[in-house]
Amino acid sequence: MTDSPPRPRVLVADPIADEGVALLREGAEVDVRTGLSPDELREALSGYEALVVRSGVTVGAGTLADAGRLQVIARAGTGVDNVDLEAATERGIVVVNAPRGNTIAAAEHAFALLIALARHIPRADRSLRGGRWDRRAFMGAELRGHTLGLIGFGPIGSEMARRALAFEMNVVVSDPFVPAERVRAQGALPVELDRLYAESDFISVHTPLTATTRGMVAREQFAAMKDGVRLVNAARGGIIDENDLLEAVRAGKVAGAALDVFTSEPPGEHPLFEEERIIVTPHLAGSTVEAQERIAIDVAEQVLEVLAGRPPRYPVNAPLVPPETLEVVGPYLAVAELLGTVATQLLSGQLTTIDLAFFGEIAEHDVTPLKAFAIRGLLSPISEQNVNLVNATSIAEARGWTIDERLRASHEEFHNLIELRVGSSDAEVTISGTASHSRPSIVRINDLDIDLVPEPGGFLLVCENEDRPGMIGHLGTLLGARDINISAMRVGRTSPRGRALMVLMLDDAPDAASLAAIEAVEGIASARLVRL
Repeated sequence: MTDSPPRPRVLVADPIADEGVALLREGAEVDVRTGLSPDELREALSGYEALVVRSGVTVGAGTLADAGRLQVIARAGTGVDNVDLEAATERGIVVVNAPRGNTIAAAEHAFALLIALARHIPRADRSLRGGRWDRRAFMGAELRGHTLGLIGFGPIGSEMARRALAFEMNVVVSDPFVPAERVRAQGALPVELDRLYAESDFISVHTPLTATTRGMVAREQFAAMKDGVRLVNAARGGIIDENDLLEAVRAGKVAGAALDVFTSEPPGEHPLFEEERIIVTPHLAGSTVEAQERIAIDVAEQVLEVLAGRPPRYPVNAPLVPPETLEVVGPYLAVAELLGTVATQLLSGQLTTIDLAFFGEIAEHDVTPLKAFAIRGLLSPISEQNVNLVNATSIAEARGWTIDERLRASHEEFHNLIELRVGSSDAEVTISGTASHSRPSIVRINDLDIDLVPEPGGFLLVCENEDRPGMIGHLGTLLGARDINISAMRVGRTSPRGRALMVLMLDDAPDAASLAAIEAVEGIASARLVRL
């Protein structure tokens, strides 16, 4: 009779729900040791196959230096900023998280804020506790029959819609990167953002905080809303401009607002707290017993899966690409990501189709890494999700995306080329790129030749215009007057005095007023800013 193999060992270095620890103990030896110093953690890891943390423990490259047995790091929560993904990947350590564990909790909290706004619950509570019986002052509004506008339709936004529809609300959704069919299938109506502002009685924000969404709801947007609108933000602080919101509430344009998140957290003393028509909670959306249990169970299940040699549900880092594949496709990973990043920011309307074409030698190899990086590029301006080789397809499918691929052994002009075509309800954007001296290069936008090597961290101004004398000079003068420096410019055209495209690399980002002034120039059909 042979001895059974030793069970793997798991170190839980941050507190998690007991249910997760109990599940881990079904398949492993578990030690719960919280409060370890960095040196103590590094020394301890040499004896474990798995590590479970939350946000309190930082797992850097130095921490992993002696972790020769470690197979998996589980982050009990969404973010993984405290884990060095590159160092983990280099050592073959799988990193997992629990991005869906608090979805229901967050949706329920946002909906609770919605009801509290409609019925003045916090104000009525304070009034009664203060000895007043003033029913007339707190006349509320029913949800039934009113319109809820959802900005963003990810997992939490769609759960919010489900609850609103159960209350017999009309639900309109603005999320250009979720197919309209998916929105309609859940009983909601896809609309442009301007229409959402104009028709919604209640608005709830469910987008990540990105360069595009930061401050996206401000003075101009409040002016476009219905009088007496009510707003909820339980997503990310900074999406709604707090100063402009306070001004809109005090002016009576906004009847009330409920915030669970703030630009700075904790916010300290804030003028928002002085306005009784604004409800505030201290980032509680995911703070339920059930959510913490679910998160703990999610990561425990994944740890056991990895230790058993099976793929986890929510991997965060990517496996290493085989050397023979990486040698050929490696220089084009950044190309694929760049094309996606630019396409997303040039697109208008509701996304409908995504096509990827690969030409040349790269088409003879596994293009899965290139597809994953294209998806990551498409999502990077609009999402905080960490996209990698393992999860790219599932993330795209979760958004309702169908991506068609074409492989061609050669191209008439380039040794290797990637073409990304993204269609929407408004138009189609096609961008082609290749690697120029190992740097990503854009060679064509919407069938116009543009030879451009963008600088990371810079900005592109993409203008569709008529090819006529003085256009370049007019645009340069306009930008110069606003102290916006042009580092490079490329021009493409169909024919002399025909349709043309100007792409300018800028050191500084033009503000909304500058972009409006550019679009107002006679002969310029559109001007779109791309952040790299």
